[in-house]
Amino acid sequence: MKRHPLYIETRIKCAFDVLWERTQDPSQHQLWDLRFSEIHYLPKSSPEEPQRFRYATRIGFGLAVEGVGESVAARTTGKGESTSVLKFGSENPLSLIREGSGYWKYAPEGTGIRFWTGYDYRTRWGFAGAVFDRWVFRPLMVRATAWSFDRLKNWIEKGIHPRQALISQLTVSITSLTLGSVWIYQGLFPKLLFKHTGEFRMLAQAGLFPGHEADALNVLGCAEVFFGAAVLFLQDRRTHWLSLLALPVLGAGALLCDPGSFLRPFNPLTFNLALMALSAVALIHIPAVPKASNCKTRQVP
Repeated sequence: MKRHPLYIETRIKCAFDVLWERTQDPSQHQLWDLRFSEIHYLPKSSPEEPQRFRYATRIGFGLAVEGVGESVAARTTGKGESTSVLKFGSENPLSLIREGSGYWKYAPEGTGIRFWTGYDYRTRWGFAGAVFDRWVFRPLMVRATAWSFDRLKNWIEKGIHPRQALISQLTVSITSLTLGSVWIYQGLFPKLLFKHTGEFRMLAQAGLFPGHEADALNVLGCAEVFFGAAVLFLQDRRTHWLSLLALPVLGAGALLCDPGSFLRPFNPLTFNLALMALSAVALIHIPAVPKASNCKTRQVP
């Protein structure tokens, strides 16, 4: 199965020395690069030999994939490009990557640096590994690298520490997962699948769609399911602002249809306030979340 090298590019407004240090110092590199949990330089027997390093990536459940690599960094002066070339590999059978190689390039442009990488690797696990890499792992590697590059960019340009960026990403993901799931549930079960649970009666009491309550519930249910999916997958400002605006409207509708529902446990008022708080928390953290889409990415033919 043919492989395509990966290419990711960004532009960072900073002095060359700043970007060089954040990428070449292992203690700083491991902070922003999602692909590595730990990076340690190994001792050199002579100044001329390539710099060898050991890396580890935690994959959960107390497991980590370790590997060894070596890099050669050629730094230039003036307006020329600088390049860092590396080779890497792992003997751990849990690692899909058997061995690979790549490069980082730095090109000063105006007030910043054009920073890009290209890399490729060989896989293990035979044909199954090749298929998994082609359709799952390789796209994830592109996204992880691009996300990490934007994380680095935000650290340098905005002062958002990589740890804070990760916390914000987890916060937005958890709030979006919860809120999106609630929207999908509310649209799917009470409105589309089980109309007898109370939604139909409330709509009939309001008298807004006489004789067409079932059709109205179908439309409203589909809208909530699609909106929930948008909240879940987009995780952006637009969907959370829309949620903040839509929830009071739905709450007012519930008050109009069945005022007594606001006196019950877990009533529309308290329920909607909790959901609105989730969107508010997400909106606070979204500005600190890196975006893979901010980088140019492609798999080079």
